[in-house]
Amino acid sequence: MHFTTPDYVIFALLLVASTCIGLFYALSGGRQRTTQEFLLADRSMSCLPVSLSLLATFQSAVAILGAPSEIYTYGTQYWFLGVSYFLGLLIPAHVFIPVFYRLRLTSAYEYLELRFNKTVRIMGTVTFIFQMVIYMGVVLYAPALALNAVTGFDLWGAVLAMGLVCTLYTTLGGLKAVIWTDVFQTIVMFAGQLAVIIVGAHQAGGMGEVWRKAMNGSRIASLDLNPDPTERHTFWTLGVGGVFLMLALYGVNQAQVQRYLSSRTEREAVMSCYVVFPCQQVVLCLGCLMGLVMYARYGEEIKTQTISSCLQMVLYFVMDVFRDLPGLPGLFVACLFSGALSTISSAFNSLATVTMEDLIKPFCPAMTEAKATLLSKGLALAYGLVCLTMAYVASLMGSVLQAAFSIFGMVGGPLLGLFCLGMFFPWANSTGAIVGLVAGLAMAFWIGIGNFVSRMAVPTPLLPIINATTMPLRGNMTTAVMTTLITSITAKPKPTGVQALYNLSYLWYSAHNSTTVVIVGLIVSLLTGPMKEKDLTPGTVYPVLGNLLFFLPERYREKLCCVTPLGDPVCLDMTSIKNHRVNVEKQGDSPLTLPPWKPQIYGGF
Repeated sequence: MHFTTPDYVIFALLLVASTCIGLFYALSGGRQRTTQEFLLADRSMSCLPVSLSLLATFQSAVAILGAPSEIYTYGTQYWFLGVSYFLGLLIPAHVFIPVFYRLRLTSAYEYLELRFNKTVRIMGTVTFIFQMVIYMGVVLYAPALALNAVTGFDLWGAVLAMGLVCTLYTTLGGLKAVIWTDVFQTIVMFAGQLAVIIVGAHQAGGMGEVWRKAMNGSRIASLDLNPDPTERHTFWTLGVGGVFLMLALYGVNQAQVQRYLSSRTEREAVMSCYVVFPCQQVVLCLGCLMGLVMYARYGEEIKTQTISSCLQMVLYFVMDVFRDLPGLPGLFVACLFSGALSTISSAFNSLATVTMEDLIKPFCPAMTEAKATLLSKGLALAYGLVCLTMAYVASLMGSVLQAAFSIFGMVGGPLLGLFCLGMFFPWANSTGAIVGLVAGLAMAFWIGIGNFVSRMAVPTPLLPIINATTMPLRGNMTTAVMTTLITSITAKPKPTGVQALYNLSYLWYSAHNSTTVVIVGLIVSLLTGPMKEKDLTPGTVYPVLGNLLFFLPERYREKLCCVTPLGDPVCLDMTSIKNHRVNVEKQGDSPLTLPPWKPQIYGGF
């Protein structure tokens, strides 16, 4: 199985087209001369490109390959993840987007300073950077490794080509280039997956025959209502635990928040979430159908092959299906690398944004716009080089790769908990936020590392299967949290005690860790002196408690800080809010006393 000339041409066209999009936006419009244009596309993007970019951001190469192998090995239970997409996108659309958009943020972590203080903001930013830097290298290296193992395609040639092209168009074209290349790459991803399904199903005798073989092979799963959280995939694990995973990805992850903030209006940002919902269902269906077609072609026999991971398993299938169709293997590889490029470019841009807005600008307030823009481009370039370095580190990790993937999922949950603590519980204070985040991260790494160590102590099964969730997964995503777990196919005794905690399904990670942050944060806040309503920054609390406790008299709701409105759809003026906070600190007044010259923008404050 080798690449032919048409395959190389199609693959090269993907890289050339992506580069040209970056060059176009570097030489057109405002030519990326301001940080608003470079980091937020001048807040001028429409709904459709934003929604497709949201979809592509965590539809990584590992997710494209992971879903079919999951269906091939375990059946269609994974399909129920689609249930979580409804709340996982509806809540961001009507809760997180209004708060972030009306505050006119650039970095999601700027919210943490407005709600708590600068220390919480920096802790959130550093946590996010740690998460994404590790994730980038693995997302770049893993598909290149699988491609090399199956086709002989040069490993480091693929890594360098992806890394350098992605760095080039992200640095030159800014967020506009990232979003429009995501649109192009999404189309390529759909085309590659459809080609595999159509050709593979035809060779297997049609979709009717594919379904019949899957039924006979017990690959069509029924609804599993087992409430046990240690079971990898049940309806509750996928449908409920998956909601928290989606919230971590589409609610508070900087890569996604940045796309919401680039929209022309709040309404278009909300609509982009609605458009993503059916697109995510299509992506999930394509991955599942690929897995069923693969099973119809091979049955159980692929388990006797020397394929060491799901990445190589699916690529082996693709190369086998397309062996007599020159060009189509190149199309699927272009699809695969489109997933990697879209994820990595989003990581570069979001990392450059949070580094500039959260770690540099606050300490260099006199920096000119020209210098800030140039430095932002330099940061995107630097993170591109870091990505290549992390790809090399990933190559040295060997069997520890699944631990690197799990870090994405373990970190996303505590960050979700931190934002929920600030947004839904007005009496939470900065001390509670800091202690809660530390506790959530400690719990996440305790369970994650304990899970990894306990699995390493078990003899490795004949066929290690890397299970990656699409969005991702990972969200975390990449989801993506993308969590990889080596799972034995043989039956295991029921875990008890701490071992049961180590065996918690990876889809419950976000829910468990975010809940830890909220509970610990609230307890510490109550012990150290809860915040009062008058001390809250306008627009930073979503009135969920006020809506739920509407039946209580207002004097009781006021004591519970449950009368705070979110604010009008008119965007809050962040400069006015920040200047006002400085003034009230100097005067010793209540932050609730707003400038009389702009009262309407604060929605009732």
